[in-house]
Amino acid sequence: MQPAQDDVLTLSQTLDGLLAKDTVQVELIPEKKGLFLKHVEYQVTSQRYKISVYRRYSDFDVFHEVLLQRFAYRVVPALPPKRMLKGVLTSLSEREFIEGRRRGLGRFINLVARHPFFSEDELVKTFLTFSGSDVQSRLRDTCKKMGDEFMINRIATQAKEYLPADIQAQFSTSREMIRNIHNSFQRLRDRAEKMVERSKDNASDLLMFGKELSTLGSDASPLPSLASSQSTWGTLRQSLKSLSVEFAVLSDKAAQQGRREEDDVVEKLNLFLDLLQSYRDLCERHEKGVLHEHQKALHKYSVMKRQMMSATVQPKEQASVEQLESRIVQQENAIQTMELRNYFSLFCLHQETQLIFTYLPITSHILGSFVNSQVQGHREMGEVWSELQPKLGCLFSGNNGLKHSV
Repeated sequence: MQPAQDDVLTLSQTLDGLLAKDTVQVELIPEKKGLFLKHVEYQVTSQRYKISVYRRYSDFDVFHEVLLQRFAYRVVPALPPKRMLKGVLTSLSEREFIEGRRRGLGRFINLVARHPFFSEDELVKTFLTFSGSDVQSRLRDTCKKMGDEFMINRIATQAKEYLPADIQAQFSTSREMIRNIHNSFQRLRDRAEKMVERSKDNASDLLMFGKELSTLGSDASPLPSLASSQSTWGTLRQSLKSLSVEFAVLSDKAAQQGRREEDDVVEKLNLFLDLLQSYRDLCERHEKGVLHEHQKALHKYSVMKRQMMSATVQPKEQASVEQLESRIVQQENAIQTMELRNYFSLFCLHQETQLIFTYLPITSHILGSFVNSQVQGHREMGEVWSELQPKLGCLFSGNNGLKHSV
């Protein structure tokens, strides 16, 4: 009995279900030799498999390569860049680049480990669990043995039967909608990054503000006789020195706020953006790959048919005619395979489009993290400011304190 269309074409997934498949931590192992961006290793820990393995960027690169070979019609997230751009080789930019790449690798492997089809594939299990000396060869051998998804999927050759009649129209509509969503999320991410920078700048400014107060309070220069008889500055400046402690605490709270915004808001936005970008890449692969190759094959076939017609009109050697007939048969078979791959590519695109919409509720996760981060940050800083206010009142009591304004 043939299954109903929706049973095969529809992804029965929820966001919580996808997120529960696995959580993979990617932690940097510092390079002891200190060579610039050489042999940086990562400890990759899968919650699902309860195991840690060690991987280099080149291992991720080969894993990405074989994933694309095996799942050419699925959303395969891109890797972060391997090297920094020339001209920005400072120690700070190097650290920032390495940390940014670590985060990017973490997003990549989590999207892969949670994908409804990748998550159960032997390639993913190999990457997350194999602890041998040459994981790259193991990945390539595994990919070779299994072949690409079209070759082993039980419905690949019947994909056309499961597709709705208006699949092209649905695809165009969904693609445009997802493109708009992608653009909006990019703008949200850009704004969130600016908030992180403001929190970091606020932390730096508060710390410097406290240090300047401490500098004022540490000034032991004797006051001129006229000033000392008429001013309370000598007493006030002694009180200023201790205030740098409170401002250092405020600075630390602002820095924590920035880290929360980066980890809980920006990182989740980047995760979804990586998925959206991989969908756009998939659409391009579909159009420039399968469709383009199909059109080329059809053109080649039409050329062969014209040559055959010409051969029947103008007498030619029997061997050359038979050779042409053989090539035409081979081309017909190739076109038939390409047509099947084209329909399977559309079938997969339809499922991957559903995956994007399954991930869309991550918006509520992001907003929840954003609000919680702001509530916590403002509460913690508010508590320090509240503790500082009465202290100022005591320090400057009777000395042009808080009750007076300029």
